[in-house]
Amino acid sequence: MRENEMTENEIREHEMTETAVSKPKRLVSLDVFRGIAIASMILVNNPGSWSHVYPPLLHAKWHGFTPTDLVFPSFLFIIGVAMAFSLAKYTKDNQPTAAVYWRIARRCALLFALGLFLNASTLVLDWLLNGKSIDWSTFRIMGVLQRISLAYLLATLAVLNLSRVQQWILAGAVLVGYWGAMALIPIPGYGAADFSPQGNIGGYIDGLILGTQHLYKGGPFDPEGLFSTIPAVVTVLLGYFAGQWLRIQPVKSNTSIQLVLAGLSCLVVGYLWGFLFPVNKALWTSSYVVYSAGWNLLLLAACYETIEVRDWRRWGLPFEVMGLNAIFLFVGSGMIARILHKTHIGTGDEAPSTYAWIYQNIFQSWAGALNGSLAFAIATVFLWWLILYGMYRKSWFFKV
Repeated sequence: MRENEMTENEIREHEMTETAVSKPKRLVSLDVFRGIAIASMILVNNPGSWSHVYPPLLHAKWHGFTPTDLVFPSFLFIIGVAMAFSLAKYTKDNQPTAAVYWRIARRCALLFALGLFLNASTLVLDWLLNGKSIDWSTFRIMGVLQRISLAYLLATLAVLNLSRVQQWILAGAVLVGYWGAMALIPIPGYGAADFSPQGNIGGYIDGLILGTQHLYKGGPFDPEGLFSTIPAVVTVLLGYFAGQWLRIQPVKSNTSIQLVLAGLSCLVVGYLWGFLFPVNKALWTSSYVVYSAGWNLLLLAACYETIEVRDWRRWGLPFEVMGLNAIFLFVGSGMIARILHKTHIGTGDEAPSTYAWIYQNIFQSWAGALNGSLAFAIATVFLWWLILYGMYRKSWFFKV
């Protein structure tokens, strides 16, 4: 009888273990990583003056890589890591239903719509506050949220419908194929392998599909264009591969070390590839995908080691607060910045915008042009953190 009781208990424990393993866990370190990314985005997007910015807080002028060039791919990489946990319950024997695909499509549509809303708000605010007529003929279609929407959608479809081997083959084929298209397909008036803003095939194709007037600042290319969104899908997939691997690893320092080794490998491969296909954020080149993934793996390893392995969580709380409401922060900060730019202090043609007035009178006046510009950006991050901390205390989390 005792033997039977032990067997039943063992069966119950085995079932509980299987349930725990199959149930996706939440990585606090991933929320912290997301918070670091969104805080960095707010910092680099809101200098007091674009004429006075420290070089690391600016994108590379064209080819090259700065810390600012890591911010956007970090979001896509993090989305991929999160997908590994949120989609873990779907297997070969447990395929997603039509309702699941509908939720995915709905989420992507909402993200895309929010991006269009931000683009449109610039024109609408000019009309409401400055009496300028709205010219929809130059309305920009793509943007950050639009790229996130499309990259997430395509990566999710690949994850749910392809085997692991097929996913890797797809990622490699996209990176090599994108390189081949950029290097081998000639553009009228420029020829092949022209990686300039005017002569690259991405800008040419985007202009044909969307219309040049609907690209960023009227062309000749869009840094979040349709064609360059294709390799951005691989950035999401690389995050997914990292997340899938993390799910089955023990929470130990050895796991962090392997992430570091993978990150260093990607940095070397991306750097060397850059001699043939330059590292370029605006074009989202294949070398840039691999190189930025290397840095993201290193950052993920640092967050994972300190928070999950060593349980040093207090340092990450400020970033976790921001990471849990990243979409709200992105949209909200974008709207407030636009309002500050479109309103003015005083009257007349020379009246400064509210944004410029705050920078000049509250920050530049005591810190100087360059440091005052940085202080303005830091203050913006801090003010938004206070708002998000209040939301965090009340458990107000906005999800799409």
